[in-house]
Amino acid sequence: MEMFDVIIVGAGAAGLFCAAQAGQQGLNVLLLDNGKKPGRKILMSGGGRCNFTNLYIEPAAYLSNNPHFCKSALARYTQWDFIDLVGRYHIGWHEKTLGQLFCDESAQQIVDMLLSECDKGGVTVRMRSEVLNTERSEAGYRLTLNGGVVHAPALVIASGGLSMPGLGASPFGYKIAEAFGLNVLPTRAGLVPFTLHKPQLEQLRTLSGVSVEAMVSAENGVSFRENILFTHRGLSGPAILQISSYWRPGEKVIINLLPDQEVDAFLQTRRASNPDQSVKNALSQLLPKRLVDILQVTGDIPDITLKQLSPRDRVAIAQRLHGWQVQPNGTEGYRTAEVTLGGVDTRALSSRTMEARDAPGLFFIGEVVDVTGWLGGYNFQWAWSSAWACAQALGARKRD
Repeated sequence: MEMFDVIIVGAGAAGLFCAAQAGQQGLNVLLLDNGKKPGRKILMSGGGRCNFTNLYIEPAAYLSNNPHFCKSALARYTQWDFIDLVGRYHIGWHEKTLGQLFCDESAQQIVDMLLSECDKGGVTVRMRSEVLNTERSEAGYRLTLNGGVVHAPALVIASGGLSMPGLGASPFGYKIAEAFGLNVLPTRAGLVPFTLHKPQLEQLRTLSGVSVEAMVSAENGVSFRENILFTHRGLSGPAILQISSYWRPGEKVIINLLPDQEVDAFLQTRRASNPDQSVKNALSQLLPKRLVDILQVTGDIPDITLKQLSPRDRVAIAQRLHGWQVQPNGTEGYRTAEVTLGGVDTRALSSRTMEARDAPGLFFIGEVVDVTGWLGGYNFQWAWSSAWACAQALGARKRD
């Protein structure tokens, strides 16, 4: 049986960073993963350029049953700390929109940086390692692997959630939590495209590929303003992915297709200057023609000229375009979801150390925990911050 100071399960963002930080504090660290390569989700994120953090990280951008839980870790290891680390490796980056930071070249640079940091800490990384059994004793945690038995006084679960099973996602972390008496909150797909009921999908199918900047709102009042994208299955795009985390089955989504335009005033102005123009052609100045055509087919826009518009018609059109309603029949699920909502109940963990209150030496970090950020680098920052907090606690245990 091999002995280590800490065993970390999951070589994703949180696991790699925690291993590096713990190793550099002098701990003998074993990092395990059942996949072929470390950082698989990092490599495909941000279109292959890894949206590694956001300039505007704040606790309000995170969903959790306990919204206060994330505050400590985010305050102690900030986006500026990670940006500084990226700078030390001379990795070029740029802000895309809304504070989202991407590598200029490739997400591989972030993985290489994390592996270099692990090398500095003398971390033992073992891929294709499956955990077959986990036992706890007074001396720590004993893991039976597909290639032997390992033991450590501390065990860190950084195995992620259920999103993107094609990249190796599994319920492993939740099963470990439950096995050691921790509550696991119900999970669901987050940051995920919507699917639509067949009648509406049939109407909108011809819009596949059309993108519009819009304000999208959930029934609870949360709104996001970014692009929406019509797909052959339903709706996607940044604004849709954001709102999906706040949507519940059976609810509607309200889409303001023209957040910068007073439609009623626009139609009045156009009527004065070109009364014989059709309403459809007038609105095609503001929206993609294919979308306007469909809105006429669905009856949201009447097939008349501007001079035929009554004041009541104008108000009705404005209300529909500023409050276009869609009722999804579901989401595309974990297959395409970027994150998993829910997970290990934060009430079972210390917000300062990520350690389980009733299972000394057992830690949970990253996506497996019930903390989910917005689209745009927020979830990576949670991975870095929660991993750092955990590593500091591991270092303190070693020194004590």
